[in-house]
Amino acid sequence: MEQAFVGRKHELEIFDNLLQSSQAELVAVIGRRRVGKTYLVKNAYKNQIDFHFTGIKDAHKDSMLTEFALKLAELSKGKMGLQVPPTWLDAFRLLRIYINSLKTKRKKIIFLDELPWLDSHKSGFLQAFEYFWNDWAVDQNVVIVVCGSSTAWMMQNILNNKAGLHNRITNYINVKPFTLAETKLLLTSMRIKMPNYEIIQLYMALGGIPYYLKEVKAGASAIQNIDKILFNAKSTLKHEFQNLYRALFDNYQKYETIVKALSTKRKGLTRQELVQITKITNGGGLTRMLSELEESSFIKTYLPFAKSKKETLYRLIDEYSVFYFQFQPHKNNAGSFIKLSNSSSYKAWAGFAFESLCFKHIHKIKDALGISGVYTTENSFYHKSNTNGFQIDLLIDRNDNAINICEAKFYGTEYELSKKEATTIRTRVELFKQITNTQKYVIPTLITTYGFKHNQNSIGIIDKVITMDSLF
Repeated sequence: MEQAFVGRKHELEIFDNLLQSSQAELVAVIGRRRVGKTYLVKNAYKNQIDFHFTGIKDAHKDSMLTEFALKLAELSKGKMGLQVPPTWLDAFRLLRIYINSLKTKRKKIIFLDELPWLDSHKSGFLQAFEYFWNDWAVDQNVVIVVCGSSTAWMMQNILNNKAGLHNRITNYINVKPFTLAETKLLLTSMRIKMPNYEIIQLYMALGGIPYYLKEVKAGASAIQNIDKILFNAKSTLKHEFQNLYRALFDNYQKYETIVKALSTKRKGLTRQELVQITKITNGGGLTRMLSELEESSFIKTYLPFAKSKKETLYRLIDEYSVFYFQFQPHKNNAGSFIKLSNSSSYKAWAGFAFESLCFKHIHKIKDALGISGVYTTENSFYHKSNTNGFQIDLLIDRNDNAINICEAKFYGTEYELSKKEATTIRTRVELFKQITNTQKYVIPTLITTYGFKHNQNSIGIIDKVITMDSLF
């Protein structure tokens, strides 16, 4: 039975609008490996795609031109014969003839997948495609979708093209990982009914990557699934990390060096700290790499509250990468994670992963607080001091004269505040007010799994409580 398509409502609306527009459309689709770019395009246009061709990794130009000709011969049911074009310019001339031969009132759809693989060394593909768009397609009733996993190539050659495709992209879709709600929809479509707590554990290790999530099996806990998917020597994801950054970026080792450095600091690193740790030259090359990592949903930039722009933090937010650097899966045996799930390293990782998950679902937190219509900025805050240094991992600075200082606690039961924790939160709130001199109403807020068990320590400490169900 074919897997049901779930989520991606916003992206599907964009694709539908492209069909309804009165102009030719050239849309670029990017996103990290395994996020479901091709699956999205195919489901958006289903049986309406008039020509679909996928690049072949490391293939010679002649091989791809032969496959291109075979595809045209097949689609035209032999009417075009088998004409193997000698160049990509000739290939696009044949494509133009084929598209013109189609009799339909709707827009014609061309889907070129894995574009970076089509642009093999000295192939002339990119220049030919530029000419195809500028000389013919731009004046036709067509939608051309170009897609590729290599974020670096797509950004440099399509989105930021300085030659024939400069400012030619009419729409741009960055396919992001699933949210928790979409993840639950996917699992449900797979006939897997898991409690929200279990789904959150899966998400904290695998992220919202559909390809990873499709490895989840019914009848096993999140811990068991994570162990099987990421620690079993026979897992289909055994070599995933080795291929992840390699598939997306040229000189991928530098990108891995950046994310590895970021994995060591929970709050993130400033650009200067990154330069010091990675030894990567501080210049345009680093700016480009950071931008590409952010576009691929691996990292995110945050400006800490009351800090200057130079103190902007870069934070690793890709769950799979964080998990990999913490536990080095596949270097362990099956059953390792089941044992690790009771360790202090697991608790430390789970605390950070849950906090990162909350950052990603800030729109859901705002809904739960009743401030979805209020303009906000989301920050962290840190204060360095030899005596009373502290850090606030998430605060929501609101335009209605209030600030929510959020504590994210991943707990297997109701969370109960100890006397020590109550003192820490009270002190942190007071110091925050003093240091920032804010006049806004500061609201201590708890985000936790199963809710909050009130006791004598919590009186006057926590004003708002949000449970995990609100994140879905």
